[in-house]
Parts: sequence; structure tokens; C-alpha cells
Amino acid sequence: MTKVGDDTPLWLFADQLGTSTYGGEHAHREVLLVEAQSALRKRRYHRQKLHLVLSALRHADKGLGDRATLLRTDDYTDALEQFGRPVLVYQPTSFAAERFVNKLSEQGLVADVLPTPTFALPRSDFKEWAGERTRFRMEDFYRDQRRRFDVLMEGKDPVGNRWNYDEENRGSPPKKQKTLGVPKPYQPREDEIDERVRADLDAMDLDTVGVDGPRLFAVTPVEAKRALDRFIEQRLPLFGQYEDAMMGDDWAMSHSLLSVPLNLGVLHPLDAVHAAERAYREDGAPLSAVEGFIRQILGWREYMWHLYWHFGEDYVDENQLGVHQPLPDWWTDLDADAITAECLRQAMAGVRDRGWTHHIQRLMILGNHALQRGYQPRDLTEWFSTAFVDGFRWVMPTNVVGMSQHADGGRLATKPYASGGAYINKMSDHCGDCQYDPKKRLGDDACPFTAGYWQFVHRNRNLLAGNNRTQRAVSSMDRLSDLEPVLEQEAERTQF
Repeated sequence: MTKVGDDTPLWLFADQLGTSTYGGEHAHREVLLVEAQSALRKRRYHRQKLHLVLSALRHADKGLGDRATLLRTDDYTDALEQFGRPVLVYQPTSFAAERFVNKLSEQGLVADVLPTPTFALPRSDFKEWAGERTRFRMEDFYRDQRRRFDVLMEGKDPVGNRWNYDEENRGSPPKKQKTLGVPKPYQPREDEIDERVRADLDAMDLDTVGVDGPRLFAVTPVEAKRALDRFIEQRLPLFGQYEDAMMGDDWAMSHSLLSVPLNLGVLHPLDAVHAAERAYREDGAPLSAVEGFIRQILGWREYMWHLYWHFGEDYVDENQLGVHQPLPDWWTDLDADAITAECLRQAMAGVRDRGWTHHIQRLMILGNHALQRGYQPRDLTEWFSTAFVDGFRWVMPTNVVGMSQHADGGRLATKPYASGGAYINKMSDHCGDCQYDPKKRLGDDACPFTAGYWQFVHRNRNLLAGNNRTQRAVSSMDRLSDLEPVLEQEAERTQF
């Protein structure tokens, strides 16, 4: 390592742009920011994702004023050589970036690598917690996080004497309503920086997916604070009850839309957690809603981050179900108009139009479809990482390979998350406008999810029969009198 002094500049990646990185003990340091065109061209990203990243970098440059130097080069090495001085850098958020930083250290371009400050729990502490575990339960980790950070606790006990209010957070969408009726989420006001970003992206002529559109997500600490405040004050009370529900005319429902600023590093997770806890303790926000929101951030998000590193770089190649179907063109091109099933069409349109859908659309619509049809897990992980505006490299492997596709043999989740149309009908208002019938598994109007569920169960009979959480599915399949024609129908299905 090169000698580090008080005048050593700090190089920030595009997902490290908050005050936790350039404030505090490092508030005196010069900051280097880099736009590398090679990184923009490396994969087929959503157009709006590239806009968000460039907007975040350029807004950080403006906000830091004379402290910041923004270089636009072909690649990062060119930028560091052009900058001409060794830099400090935080641990990056992917294996590939970590290897690259280590290489730069060997070349003398990086003076030292600091621990990641944009998560609540340090990586070293998780390593100690994980120990020799071979099976992981998020609930164990979540409870430890609550104790460690003293969140929603009364002494040694959880507030309300319950750790988890998940059972109260599974409400179906309200009937006779087109929307949930909550105030709209915070939407930042675009400025001259966004206008320039849009023009520059047009000029680059990159191979992207999705459509261009207004910037919907916060990319600065100030915007993130406004988005958090709006959610806590106006939208949090209904978040818990309807966090799993889907409505065709209400894409945001009562969700926080904070995943982008969290993953850009402009909002620290503990700031969001503490704001939600204050809403409960000081303003009487419903405990079930507050706990559900905190569980997503202090529990699930932190858990996914740490398991990404713990499971290792090869985890993305796990394929315990042995599936190899390539992603169809209508999927990779986000061609929602080619889809007939209303729930799947709505979810894909959300990805096309915004690069974002909420977690149930990701897991129980998109992920459920992919699981039933046997799409290759690594390809699917890549798609989620590039087509979603919050899909940074660390986010998706455990979410897709482990949770959504059960491709890791159960290391992360105790059962596959497969369902038929009945679940979708219960949790959405989509089925009433669909030409498929969620109750039918055979015929022209048979629901692809209902029929596809039995195709999945049949293909994975031995695995499911050996799991006490899924044994009943195999027993139910064995009682179907029309199983063979259903399997034949689904083997030939080309329209979803």
C-alpha cells in the first residue's frame, strides 16, 4: 500500500455517494468521481438505470463543489492515471470490483481500502455471526440485528413481545377501489443535470432496454431525506397491511421507493430504520407497518448483502434444480405487449416503463413464472441485475438464485416459492381483467400460472416430496385426473 496522509483523495464509486462516505472523519478530503463509458457499455442496462447512476454522480460533483473532481474517461484505470495521485477507496460492492481495486492497489493507484460504510453491520461482524453455519434463517439474523442496534426493543424483549408481524402484512387489495388511495410518493424535480444526462445518453447510442422516462427516484442525500420523510409521514401507516398486494392502477401502492437511494449510498439504512421507529414511538404509527418496513431494511437487505459475500462468487452458478431454458426474447426485450396474462403483463410493463416493480411482483409473478418454466438461474440473475434500476451486482444473486429460484438446494430458503393463479387472484386485482381463468388448468383459458404450477411440481416431484413444507403439493398432484393433458398443454405453450 502507498502511504496514506490527510491529503490523500477519496475515490467514490457510483453506489457510495452519501454523507457516510465523504463526511465525518473524511470530510476534509478531496473526492474523485469517475464516469467510465466502458462500464456503461459493459452490459445491456435499463435506460433509466444509466440515467440514475450518471445523475447521482453529477449531482454529487455539484453538491461537493470544489472538493470534487469528476473525470469522464473510457475506463477507471485511465481516470486514475489521469488524476495522477493515489487514492483511498472503500470496499466495493461486488467481487469483480473488489478484484479490480486489489489490482489497482498492486499498481500503486490505490493507497488503501477502507471498510464499507453504507450498511449497518460490518462484513467482519457478519463473518463472526455466520461462524460454521451451513443453513441460514433470516429470522435469526434479523433478531440479532434488532438486539445489536437496539431497534424496536424494550430492554431484552421486542416491542409488543413479538419479533415479527408478517402475518398481519399480507392483506389483499381493497375491493371496489382502483388505487390504494395513499398520497403519491416523493418524485424528484428534474434539473439541468438530468437534461444533460439525457442528452449525453442519447449521444452515446448505448444498447439499452426499457424506455426513457422521468426520473422517479432520489439520487442525492437531500432528495433521499425528502423521499424518506414523505414515506414516513404519509405512506407508512398502510405499508404493512398492503405490502404484498398488487393493483393494476397503482404501481407504487404504499411502498417507500427507497431501494434506489439506499443502493446508491445516498441514504443510510440506519437513518431509514430510526425514522420508522420514531414514527412508532412518537407519532403512533402502526407497529405492524413499522416492523415490516424495518424488517425489509435491517433484516432482509442487510442479510442479502452479507450472504452475497459469504456464499462466494460461484454462488451465482448454483443450479440445483437442473434447469437450462434460455430467457425468451419477449422477456429480455421487456416486451410487455407480447404477454396475455394480465399479472405478468403488468409486472413486465413496470420493468419496461420504470425499471422497478415491488417485491411480490419480483418474487411471485416474475420469479414464479421463471421458476415454473425452468429459466437458467444465472441468466435470470443477470437480467434482474441489469433491467432493474436498483439491481446492483450484490443485490440479485441471493435474491434470485436462493430465494426466487431455489437453485441453491435450500441454503437460503426452506422451500421453493411457486404458486398457482389462486394466490395471484387473492393478492391482486389482475385476474378479473385477464383472459385466463386462475381456477382452470386445462383449456384455452387455462391460467399459465395454475397449469405451470403442476408442471413445476411434476418436474421436481422427488425434491418436493422430501420437504415437509411441500409434501402436500405432491399428494395433491397425484390426485389430479387430468395431469397428463395438463403437462402436454404446458410443454407446447408459447403464449403467456
